[in-house]
Amino acid sequence: MGEQTEIILINITGDDKPGLTSALTEILASYNAVILDIGQADIHHNLSLGIMFRTTQPNAGDIMKELLFKAYELDVHIRFTPVTIQEYNDWVNRQGKNRYIITLLGRRVSAKHIAEVTKIIAEQNLNIDAIQRLTGRPSLEEDSTTKSCIELSVRGTPKDKASIQSSFMRLSTILGFDISFQEDNMYRRSRRLICFDMDSTLIQTEVIDELAERAGVGSKVKAITESAMRGEIDFSESFKQRVSLLKGLDVGVMEDIAKNLPYTEGLERMMKVLKKMGYKTAILSGGFTYFGNYLKEKLGFDYVYANELEIEDDKLTGNHLGEIVDGKRKAELLKLLAQVENVDIAQTVAVGDGANDLPMLTTAGLGIAFHAKPKVKANASQSISTIGLEGVLYFLGFKESYLNIK
Repeated sequence: MGEQTEIILINITGDDKPGLTSALTEILASYNAVILDIGQADIHHNLSLGIMFRTTQPNAGDIMKELLFKAYELDVHIRFTPVTIQEYNDWVNRQGKNRYIITLLGRRVSAKHIAEVTKIIAEQNLNIDAIQRLTGRPSLEEDSTTKSCIELSVRGTPKDKASIQSSFMRLSTILGFDISFQEDNMYRRSRRLICFDMDSTLIQTEVIDELAERAGVGSKVKAITESAMRGEIDFSESFKQRVSLLKGLDVGVMEDIAKNLPYTEGLERMMKVLKKMGYKTAILSGGFTYFGNYLKEKLGFDYVYANELEIEDDKLTGNHLGEIVDGKRKAELLKLLAQVENVDIAQTVAVGDGANDLPMLTTAGLGIAFHAKPKVKANASQSISTIGLEGVLYFLGFKESYLNIK
């Protein structure tokens, strides 16, 4: 660049107004200055604009003088900071190294949440490059449907990446908010396949418990279900025990239950957005194909893999057909679907709540424990416990303004 080069960083603050950026950059253009970096944020009509530019030594003084006059005319504050060539080159060399996205999500994201998260970031020698709000501007009124989401872009080499993840998960449990810590790479920005557990994830019930109630064995089946979800007994064995108790139940009961499935908050909106954006979606369930196919028809899932109940003379026999879809099988199906859709496993997402979902959560590029049991949340990398399924969209990086899809 030569000895005559000057690099200057200008920071402009004040009331935002149309034409401000145009007026300032027009001055730089008149001197053929080269813009090396530019960034802008606007909070409640208050502007913060930064421009780093390169010029020659003879022009630097004239440029700063004209910018100062223009700032006075526009009624904004301007500050000039000289940058040495060495400082600039060091800054350039740090780019592209170990970037991460941290997403804070909840009904409300408080100063306490941000303070504790950023304390961990600082302790790990990471630097925050940018902060943006993904949700709309919050109302001052308390509302049970309110959602708040803030995304932090950070850079650096963590002292202990696993420690960050566990610290964030512990904080989320203690303070009652959700958090995601993802490497900011090309895969994070190009997820293509999302696989969901069904019972207690897409729907707010365990269908086998509903069937058991109709069969008069509700308490017996529910106790086995809860034990399996906590990981206390083998899923396949518990499945066989529960299905055997359904022997003799009329199949007409299944249709009635299907028509009244309680959708999880945000399910329909999430599916509308995912379909519109071209994501492939799958239900990988330890439940039953009858109900998975019902959701597929109603909401447009691309794939359903679940368990088939044996039926004779319009009644359940107490047996199942084919291989049981347990935790191991879910992970295998996730890998298979990634191959079928020709996507890297890093481009996959898995969402589930039970112990039998852990294998697919740890296999997927992004595994999300959704309103999960304590054991599942403790072993997951990210979790959503404070809002509905729309939280998945925020972890994918969607802004609220993108979600108003007709």
